[in-house]
Amino acid sequence: MAQEEAQKSADVVVVSAEKPMTDKEVTVPAPVPEKEVTPPVASEEKAVPEKDEKATVEAEAEKSAPVKEEEEETVVAEKVIVPTPEELEKKALEEFKELVREALNKREFTPPPPPVKEEKPEDKKPAEESKGEEKTEEKKEEETPAVPAQEEAVKTEEKPSEPAATPAETKSEEKAAAPVTTEKASGAEEDGTKTVEAIEESIVSVTPPESTAPVVVETTVVAEAEPVEPEEVSIYGVPLLQDERSDVILLKFLRARDFKVKEALTMLKNTVQWRKENKIDELVEAEAGEEASEFEKMVFAHGVDKEGHVVIYSSYGEFQNKELFSDKEKLNKFLNWRIQLQEKCVRTLDFTSPDAKSSFVFVSDFRNAPGLGKRALWQFIRRAVKQFEDNYPEFATRELFINVPWWYIPYYKTFGSIITSPRTRSKMVLAGPSKSADTIFKYISPEQVPVKYGGLSNDISLTTGDTVIEAIVKPAAKYTIELPASEACTLSWELRVLGADVSYGAQFEPTAEGSYVVIVSKNRKIGLTDEPVITNSFKVGEPGKIVITIDNQTSKKKKVLYRFKTQPMSDL
Repeated sequence: MAQEEAQKSADVVVVSAEKPMTDKEVTVPAPVPEKEVTPPVASEEKAVPEKDEKATVEAEAEKSAPVKEEEEETVVAEKVIVPTPEELEKKALEEFKELVREALNKREFTPPPPPVKEEKPEDKKPAEESKGEEKTEEKKEEETPAVPAQEEAVKTEEKPSEPAATPAETKSEEKAAAPVTTEKASGAEEDGTKTVEAIEESIVSVTPPESTAPVVVETTVVAEAEPVEPEEVSIYGVPLLQDERSDVILLKFLRARDFKVKEALTMLKNTVQWRKENKIDELVEAEAGEEASEFEKMVFAHGVDKEGHVVIYSSYGEFQNKELFSDKEKLNKFLNWRIQLQEKCVRTLDFTSPDAKSSFVFVSDFRNAPGLGKRALWQFIRRAVKQFEDNYPEFATRELFINVPWWYIPYYKTFGSIITSPRTRSKMVLAGPSKSADTIFKYISPEQVPVKYGGLSNDISLTTGDTVIEAIVKPAAKYTIELPASEACTLSWELRVLGADVSYGAQFEPTAEGSYVVIVSKNRKIGLTDEPVITNSFKVGEPGKIVITIDNQTSKKKKVLYRFKTQPMSDL
């Protein structure tokens, strides 16, 4: 039978070899065991690789598809969206506000006073008595060894903190302890040479350890469970986190610390503490002293710059006044007055939005400033600058140093080292005496600049709203200015020549032909010691113009500043 089955299988294989195999024939072969199948014929070898190729192509296609998706995903992941500075600023502000809120809830802006430790004699006695009892017990154990059962009774009596045990518990404890004592007693009877140390070891193993820690833990838990109300803190007259204006103030502290939130929080805490220690809120309401009129000549706020920031002028030459600054007490009076002025100016600023003008332009005049040899005075100035930098951060949009003497330029880095913030250093501009007016006019319009510093802001008849016109007079040349008057009116004007040393004259010329000419101001020389601003007016009875002539006979060009306005006769 086996030979017949082998013959049949051989016949099947031969038939398949004569006819080319199709997919159907391959899928339905004769039921032959795999071990007995002969090697495939050439036709089979060709057909099977076709299937393998299809399968491998499909597998590769399936594998390649997810790989492409992964590649696309990686490409998308590589395209990281970089947040804008405004988004980073907003994120830092939100994080900063959370830290401030947490600090307010924990009342961290007002640190509690250091606790005073008072040791009462009643507290000392129990501790000393307990120590004495422990020492006596140790001596008794060393001198006279007690029987374990007796020691156990003594230990239980000396524990006042443990609750009294019930009769059932005492019985169970006696039963549990009885075998130990009997074993030890029998051992002692059998061996009469047992030492005192062995007995002490047996006593220690029976007695439970003492502990008084739970009493302390209970008292601390009760103290921490007391509710604490959030702290209310105001700065520059604005409540923190309770007013939308506080966002602008918090941003100033963030910028001062390069948006490092934790450092900004530390700076804010220090500022709040400084304000409480110096009673700034009370200082704002306080009346100025007798020296206030003299101090106002040194530091005052006047006008705005071209962007709308309030300008504060400081004259360092006034520090030479020995009557005002003869000792430390007078210097401290000036510092308190200066802080009062700063606080009042800060409270007038607009903190409603980041785009509002919430900072100042500082103009520091170094004309006749004290020399660097006066170290005590310069140390005071450095200390004052440091206080304003730490407690009024980012309130300076620009720092202009004018009339800087030649000896000061080499020491610029020394003075600049006082200002630690790189942002503030980038706002500093230095100018010598010949460039001071031009430097000021670059940032502040002449009509907003006091006459003392080269501007025209001093006349009552002309307001700061009247625009100032600038002109250049070339060397060895004349320059004429025409001010028209179309009707009967009063024509007023102000004029200033920077550097002086020119001639000035003015006359009225009517529009009608053949009319007369009225001399308003004869030609005269303007020197450096003369009044720097020329103010004049003329009543015009008919249409015409005022002609002003500036004659520059020097080899240097001169800058002329002037403004004018007309007032009809009906308004007079």
